Amino acid sequence: MQTDIPTLFVEINDLNYNFVVGKYDENQNLKIIEKIITPNEGIQKNKFINIELAQKSIKKNIRVIEDKINYVFKEAIVIIDTFENSCINISGFKKLNGSQILKENISYILNSLKLAISENEKKKTILHIFNSKSVLDGICIENLPIGLFGDFYSHELTFFLIDNNDVKNLKKIFNKNNLSIKKILIKNFIEGTQIINQNNNKVETFFKIKINKNKSHISFFDKASFRYEEYFNFGTSIILKDIAKVCSIKNETIIEILSNNLFKNNKLEDDSEFLEEKYFTKESYRKIRKKLIIDIVNARVEEIVNIILNRNINIKSLQQNNAAIFIIIEDQLIFNNFQKNFKFYISQKYNFVSYLIDNFQIDSTIMSAAYLSAYGWKKEAIPVAQTKNSLITRIFKSIFE
Repeated sequence: MQTDIPTLFVEINDLNYNFVVGKYDENQNLKIIEKIITPNEGIQKNKFINIELAQKSIKKNIRVIEDKINYVFKEAIVIIDTFENSCINISGFKKLNGSQILKENISYILNSLKLAISENEKKKTILHIFNSKSVLDGICIENLPIGLFGDFYSHELTFFLIDNNDVKNLKKIFNKNNLSIKKILIKNFIEGTQIINQNNNKVETFFKIKINKNKSHISFFDKASFRYEEYFNFGTSIILKDIAKVCSIKNETIIEILSNNLFKNNKLEDDSEFLEEKYFTKESYRKIRKKLIIDIVNARVEEIVNIILNRNINIKSLQQNNAAIFIIIEDQLIFNNFQKNFKFYISQKYNFVSYLIDNFQIDSTIMSAAYLSAYGWKKEAIPVAQTKNSLITRIFKSIFE
């Protein structure tokens, strides 16, 4: 990586376009030098609905940065947190009959699996491929067992794909701005690696539940390999709507109440305690028990958690293994008032060790994305780029290229 040359990152999520520029120093560390956050015009319900509007918005903000730093970008690294992805776990095998495992054996398996996915998913584009499991004669092998003798070898990969039309729209928007897309990264993948790194690689099997205002998703990492991801078209805004509907109070009033962290401790001395009159006008005031709001929240939290977790096939197998769940709640009003509700329900009903963590800041996410773009991830079958990679990633890259 060239030092002192600006690198452009564009994150697209369900609320904003985040434009971030960084420069690498002599130690190959990224330093953020410019940042713009703006509403994601032209996107609705995880899809581009107005290409021209999106293109103009992206162009305007990139030009502002270019004028400020006196540099014209030719490419960008795009981080997506809005378009729905699909994941496929698939295994291939090789009969060895007592012979050694050779690089060519693994090459055969991997190319066969990639071809199978490409032929069966013609309307989708592969974004990431991860090594999930290597098994030699019934024994799981942590690293590639090249050189070992055996009778039967199987290798499992996880493919993450995105709709071809989403990729075409992205490329069209950036190409119109004279930019090529260097790499597309899934934000859930980036955040999962951040959790692993922050825990010094001591926690590598876990679920990450992220609940945004209008969307939620769950992702699963198994021994540092990204294995599963699913999106849900609901978020914390539904909790506010429930309170407004049941209590017949305006959304602005609810926001004012929650802004005072009225439910932070979530323990009321008296079930008959009411909301204070100061939150209402004289005409709109009614006696509303605080306990009623807590009951409304608990009911919806239970439903949200059940829908997210019950759909995941990995839950039952991991419940008895002290697997961890990391919970990120984007809406600070909900996080400050009701974070314990989410943690309690997950821990009590599903028997998981759960951790509430703050939403990752843009700067830390971009720096993690920069590292992955430069060096890849230890469990990637095809590293994002080829510098300073381990033996296993060098082998996989040579196989596919």
